[in-house]
Amino acid sequence: MSDNKKSPNPVDIHVGARIRLRRNMIGLSQEKLGESLGITFQQIQKYEKGMNRVGASRLQAIANILNVPVTFFFDDMPGQVDKPRGFDEESETTYVVGFLNSSEGIQLARAFAKIGDAKIRRKVLDLVRTLGQEDDAV
Repeated sequence: MSDNKKSPNPVDIHVGARIRLRRNMIGLSQEKLGESLGITFQQIQKYEKGMNRVGASRLQAIANILNVPVTFFFDDMPGQVDKPRGFDEESETTYVVGFLNSSEGIQLARAFAKIGDAKIRRKVLDLVRTLGQEDDAV
């Protein structure tokens, strides 16, 4: 018996991940985004997983709600032809996107942004760098 279910298109997965990234960056729930669009949060989940393709007019509406240009959803797409970057293996935006796609990354970024004292922010940054180096040494 063959499996008739199609796997999601990589472009749809990427666009969905970028919707989730931006939605989380601004602290908007799937429910609120869905309400703004007149659809259910389940539909937002399907978009974010790449299970359902986002149409052009809907993507424009999402971009307006999330306050980004439509091109944001296509930035850093795997397999995208880019200008040569020199010797770096991955762009810095790849690290940022990966970091902000994790719940820990979002929580850390939000908590860090709430620290008002620049000296304390510097100490937190130094601590995180030190902890990161300890992982490399192990």
